[in-house]
Order: sequence, then C-alpha cells, then structure tokens
Amino acid sequence: MRKSDRLFQLTNILRRHQPITAKQLAEKLKVSERTVYRYIDDLSVSGIPVYGEPGIGYRLSDGFELPPLQLSPSELEALVTGVSFTASLTGNALASAAYSLLSKIEASIPADVISTSERVVRVPTHYTCSESPNMWTDIHKAIRAQKWLTIHYQSLAGTLTVREVFPLGLFYWGGKWTLGCWCGLRGQYRDFRVDCIAEIAASSQTQGGPENVSLTSYIELKRKEVY
Repeated sequence: MRKSDRLFQLTNILRRHQPITAKQLAEKLKVSERTVYRYIDDLSVSGIPVYGEPGIGYRLSDGFELPPLQLSPSELEALVTGVSFTASLTGNALASAAYSLLSKIEASIPADVISTSERVVRVPTHYTCSESPNMWTDIHKAIRAQKWLTIHYQSLAGTLTVREVFPLGLFYWGGKWTLGCWCGLRGQYRDFRVDCIAEIAASSQTQGGPENVSLTSYIELKRKEVY
C-alpha cells in the first residue's frame, strides 16, 4: 500500500475511533508503533490537525473534515461494478437505491475520468436471479423490522414444509441467495435458499427473536463450521 493511502487510512481511523492510542492504531494498520509515530508526524506536517493527549491517545480537532473523495479509474470501475451488482441481484427497493446512487456517482465524476475509465466489467441492468425481487424485498424488510416470517419451503428433494423463522441476514453464494435465520421448528440456526421458498407471509408471532439469537452469533457459528 502506498504511503499516501496509508495516511488516508490513518486519518479515517482517527475520525471514527478517537481518542485512540498508538498501540491500537498499530494493530489496526498492521504496522509498528514506531511507524505510527512517524505517520502522525507526517499528518501534522501535511496540515492535518491531529494532536495527542498523554495517557489518552490521539484526536483530530473538532470540525475537521476530509476533502471530497477522489477516485482513480480502477476504483471507479470497482465502485460502479459493486453498485451494479446490487441493482441487478437484490430486491426492488434496494435496486432503486442502487440506481439512484449510480446516477449520483456519474454526476459527480468529471467527464475526462469517465471517458478514460475502461469499464470492461459489465453487469446486466435487469434482474438476473431466479428469486423473485418481491420475495427478496419482503425478506429484507422483515429482517430490518425484526419480524418473524412464515415460509413455505420446498427442499431440493421436493419435500414441502411450513416453517416459522426469525430472519437474520441474506447471503449471496455465487448465483443463489440464502436466508440465514433461526428456525422455530428445529430450535436452531438454519439456512434456506430463497429460490426454494414457495410462499412467504407475516408470522402470527409478534415477539422479537429468541434470547441470544443474533446475526453475529449466526455468523460465528458458520465460521466455526467452515474452519
């Protein structure tokens, strides 16, 4: 990573986690504390208002803001590609937000940058998944609202079951969306392919999720299963 990029990263860390010690900065940047001290000196010389408090850590002066973000052609292509995937592979509401974001990105980028960006990576602008965008949107809304759902699920073997689930997250696995959730029938975390959900409805259960059930614990369980 270039030194300028490292200093930009350091400035962003200071904005989000102040006050922060040199040791903590070294851990986040994966460098030595001596290198952090050198970077802090470089920021001060360049005019960034950073100062240290003994025993507390480093801070930025109140009201400090970074200049507008400048993107290289490659960074612009990466950003547009990611937003385009969101527009093509999620539900109607999030896709609409993605298209709006794309228009803002294009409006804020100078014409010469757009013309010199060779965007050889293209994403279809229409919905390309086998899942219904309305189904995806309904699940997404339920996750945000922390509401139970009743799903009619048809397994790959053709078995149809009705489940009461507390949805936690939507995960994209190379062509298929998966709903990670707490299954009331099994009393454990389960995964359901969204394209195998035949029907979805609001559940009669009105309380929140079970105690200690969370997206964080679900992800931790999945990580253990992998490793």
